[in-house]
Amino acid sequence: MSSKNNKTIIMSPTLSIILPAKNEAASLQSLLPKLREYAGEAEIIVVDDGSTDNTVEICQQNQVKVISHPYSIGNGGAIKSGARAAKGETLLFMDADGQHKPEDIPRLLAKLGEKYDMVVGARDRASQAGAHRAVANGFYNHLSSWMVGQKIHDLTSGFRAVNAKKFRKFLYLLPNTFSYPTTITMSFFRAGYAIAYVPIEAPKRIGKSHVHVIKDGFRFLLIIIKIGTLYSPQKLFLPISLSFFTTGLAYYLYTFITTHRFTNMSALMFISAILTFLIGIVSEQVSALHYKDSDNEPSGQ
Repeated sequence: MSSKNNKTIIMSPTLSIILPAKNEAASLQSLLPKLREYAGEAEIIVVDDGSTDNTVEICQQNQVKVISHPYSIGNGGAIKSGARAAKGETLLFMDADGQHKPEDIPRLLAKLGEKYDMVVGARDRASQAGAHRAVANGFYNHLSSWMVGQKIHDLTSGFRAVNAKKFRKFLYLLPNTFSYPTTITMSFFRAGYAIAYVPIEAPKRIGKSHVHVIKDGFRFLLIIIKIGTLYSPQKLFLPISLSFFTTGLAYYLYTFITTHRFTNMSALMFISAILTFLIGIVSEQVSALHYKDSDNEPSGQ
């Protein structure tokens, strides 16, 4: 990287910048020229996820590479398409809606150069899109931090730089639609790769958000399950199993004292506890299989 007119210019031809975009022409019109100022020789790829506006024309005007989906596959699908097509040894993902600032890219890359495998742009609470999103993301951050035993500052941020080779190992795990940041973050922690966070300030997005509170509420619930199943399933299933067991035991003691009976409800609670525990054991083994090929090279290489 070099500095010119107080700007840090990215001079690395081994960097690929990937922007998933769906009807983001309004923001791309101002973002791409600014990004090109900072990108230097870096490869810029916009993945057009079935846009119906002039996204492709805007990209062509700014001479950036475009990959077009014939229909909308989803944000995760766009990320995977970009990662497969990218030529760089380092991948940098950022949103096309103007919420990620090109001037923050050098800070992420500098941190990545400190032998980290992934660096994430962590938003502060003021940068979250609405109070409900801030509360939800705060909950996910605390839950995932407990799961991995490391502080996770922003689990769902889409602004991140990563080692391309290691990222592609987990492409098959990434969903086509929502929560790719959650999946890749937990996969890297599970594989023992090093992750760092750089604080960023995210401006208000340009255009309309594609996330809907009601429609995506169930997907947010799935994020919680995915956090557990991707990293350590027993940390998710064991507390549930214990809650079934303690509830069954308490109810059994109550019915034994009051009616001297062992009821069907107590039996159901005990059986549920056993089955949940066994599911956790099986899930732990299945989870381990996802990372059997992640130990071929040491972290930071």
